[in-house]
Amino acid sequence: MAAPIEINVSQLRVSSVLNRDVKQYGKKFLVDGNEDTCWNSDQGSPQWITIDFERDVVPVDVSIQFQGGFAGGDCWLEGKMDVNSDWEKIDDIYPEDNNSLQTFKVNTSGKAIVSMKIVFGKSTDFFGRITIYQLKVNRDIR
Repeated sequence: MAAPIEINVSQLRVSSVLNRDVKQYGKKFLVDGNEDTCWNSDQGSPQWITIDFERDVVPVDVSIQFQGGFAGGDCWLEGKMDVNSDWEKIDDIYPEDNNSLQTFKVNTSGKAIVSMKIVFGKSTDFFGRITIYQLKVNRDIR
């Protein structure tokens, strides 16, 4: 059984923001629930998003809504088992270059993590920019 994880802005970090314009394209727009706002990275690859969970969680899936033409490519998930551990690769994800909300299973083999990193190794945009309108993570509630 799965339940959404409430993510607040203080739990998020991003690799960059387009033109450093956090008022218009900042990380807060990943989780604000407004379909008209978005996080937009600056150019260059890789880009990434990290989420520091408030407690250990076993994530079951992550949902991302990209803007078509600015989707991630060569993507993977990493996790930290505790705050002092290094990032470990969890799984590869394969987003499509479209505007739909896409959900990707997360396979931690049932292990809880304290942080998750979504890495976009490249982008469908020529300059390496990523645009995301929604980010959601569901956890196991066994």
